[in-house]
Amino acid sequence: MFYLTLKTLHILSMVLLFGTGLGSAFYKWMADRSGNVAHIAVTNRHVVLADWIFTTPSVLFQPISGLAMVYLAGYSLSTGWIAISLGLFCIAGACWLPVVWLQIRMRQISAAAAAEQTALPEIYWRMARCWFWLGLPAFTAMVLVVALMVFKHIPGAA
Repeated sequence: MFYLTLKTLHILSMVLLFGTGLGSAFYKWMADRSGNVAHIAVTNRHVVLADWIFTTPSVLFQPISGLAMVYLAGYSLSTGWIAISLGLFCIAGACWLPVVWLQIRMRQISAAAAAEQTALPEIYWRMARCWFWLGLPAFTAMVLVVALMVFKHIPGAA
């Protein structure tokens, strides 16, 4: 029963991680495309807040619950799909950490521009491009982790 509860929480945490990440990325990207500095500033503030409230706890819970399930199920960390999943999770994390820093900086820059009623400086747009391009491998890695979780056991497969 404990294993199934942990597995349920693990899956719900992944859904929360995906949903928050994809939703935040969509709203931030759309706000940036609008060019409306006040809208961009508010959206950046909300994206950073969502990361602290939803993404960070999920990012912390995922490896803790995943490793606990590996232990409880008697798997080895060297099991193919587990080792690959852990590697992909690390790749996603290596992309996510700079994204968090970029989001915080873009929040500050956009808030200052909105308060001063000025255009966003070029540094903001460079950061936004980096943010976007770091998000692609992170998102791809997490999609692959989910696929590995789902397809780890295929009935009738060798």
